[in-house]
Amino acid sequence: MIQRALSAGVEASYVLMDTWFTQQPLIQSIVEQGLDVIGMVKATNQSYLANRKRVDLKGLYRLATPVTGNKGILRSIRTTMSNGVTVKVVFVRNRNKKSEWLAILSTDCTLSEREIVRIYGMRWDIEVFFKTTKSLLKLQKEFQGRSYDLLISHTTIVFSRFILLSWQNRCSMDDRTLGGMFYELCDEINELDWAVVLQQLIELLEDALQKTNKRIKKLIKSQIQQWVAGLPRYIMAYLPNLSCES
Repeated sequence: MIQRALSAGVEASYVLMDTWFTQQPLIQSIVEQGLDVIGMVKATNQSYLANRKRVDLKGLYRLATPVTGNKGILRSIRTTMSNGVTVKVVFVRNRNKKSEWLAILSTDCTLSEREIVRIYGMRWDIEVFFKTTKSLLKLQKEFQGRSYDLLISHTTIVFSRFILLSWQNRCSMDDRTLGGMFYELCDEINELDWAVVLQQLIELLEDALQKTNKRIKKLIKSQIQQWVAGLPRYIMAYLPNLSCES
């Protein structure tokens, strides 16, 4: 199935494909539209150009460079398909049969091996979405009709149901937000709480005052007191013990 996904943290969108659709003519057509493709590739008779030789996917695996430090990622190689499109192929371990490998192709060769695997992993969530709408939300089963407008309207209603249910589930059960930025910001806030930082800043200034002469000490204390007096009330509410007295 062909699906569209937005890579979190990357200003680019990718067309995600499973093995039924990752064929070189289709990939070329999508690239010509200005989009990049990430998809799993079957070991078929499709050929690739590597080391000035035309090889199949198995031959490409033998020529690929081993990848270290990434669990489950075996090899990687930058190559050219027979139609001239440059791609990066990442070979990963088959979790269902560890003696075998799977190949994931990306037309965006700037991505790292880990990022290619991560973006392709988004496809599973899209598959779950389609499965849910068909099996639980009555897509294709609630109405019968031949009108194109009816089909579009019904699909829109079903997708809207899914959005509302997902939103409700997110609000009541799931602490995650979109992308990994939520967790990174949470870590930053925990490590650098602004109230604690302000208190530490004042303490540093107070320590510095102890090592200066009386004239500079008086000047600095005056400036700090003016700054504190000008703080908004909501900040002072969080810093009731903030003091500039030595």
